[in-house]
Amino acid sequence: MEEIKIVYENAVVERLDKYLISKLNEMSRTNIQNLINDEYILVNNKAVKSNYKLKNGDEILVILKEPEELNVIKQNIPIEIIYEDNDLIIVNKEKGMVVHPSAGHKDGTLVNALMYHCGDNLSTINGIVRPGIVHRIDKDTSGLLIVAKNNIAHQKLSDMIANKYIKRKYYALVHGEIKHDYGTIDAPIARNPKERKEMAIIDEGKKSITHFRVIERYDNFTLIECELETGRTHQIRVHMKYINHPIAGDNVYGPRKTLDTNGQMLHSKSLDFIHPITNKLISIDTELPNYFKNVLKNLN
Repeated sequence: MEEIKIVYENAVVERLDKYLISKLNEMSRTNIQNLINDEYILVNNKAVKSNYKLKNGDEILVILKEPEELNVIKQNIPIEIIYEDNDLIIVNKEKGMVVHPSAGHKDGTLVNALMYHCGDNLSTINGIVRPGIVHRIDKDTSGLLIVAKNNIAHQKLSDMIANKYIKRKYYALVHGEIKHDYGTIDAPIARNPKERKEMAIIDEGKKSITHFRVIERYDNFTLIECELETGRTHQIRVHMKYINHPIAGDNVYGPRKTLDTNGQMLHSKSLDFIHPITNKLISIDTELPNYFKNVLKNLN
């Protein structure tokens, strides 16, 4: 990864994103804002928001991923569409599918499948690589994902997520037997300064809150339902590790000796929200996928 270090030398206070747009002419506004949101742009070694007001002497670190041309193609890949109208699609993503193309995953992603299904009817706010993608779930997390078909729906959905108007619940199988039936984890999350691909609990991180309740207990494992109040990268995985109950099968945040599940036992199970255009209630609850059911059956 390439790093660009800039010292802001100006008595005039200026927004971070606007300053970088003028400073880094080869990068688009969307690209810069995505880097800020993904915490690849730091000010004084801390993650900040796009509207951070730069002050004289602030040190800006821009971390650039290896550049690689991506040609996003339409692919006839089967996907399970739970709901669709003129403004949005809700997909039940299978475990192992990457949401959008990247340097390591040029095709075979959910975006490739959506482009085949929808043609050009996807929002363009996130650029050509992430059309329609309002929020993401990890490759090895299965379950519900909202996709926007136009920019108006995309912006409204983004605002709804930011303002906690979309209720998202996940099922997770975690290590250990959680004794109490309910709990709330309130611990700030930021990118791990020692390992940029991972997130961690850091005092200067973004506020992150996860509520959970126990569904069923097994020998050395607990099935829980998690409700996100915020939506940070790897939030549930990091929070469960923080309370010493990492998600089973998580080879990044969990123990080496765990269930052989090809990734974390985490499923985005339900969504409840008011449609941003029609104002109708959208309430969807999915069954646990077969891979999840089979693991629970073996535990029993």
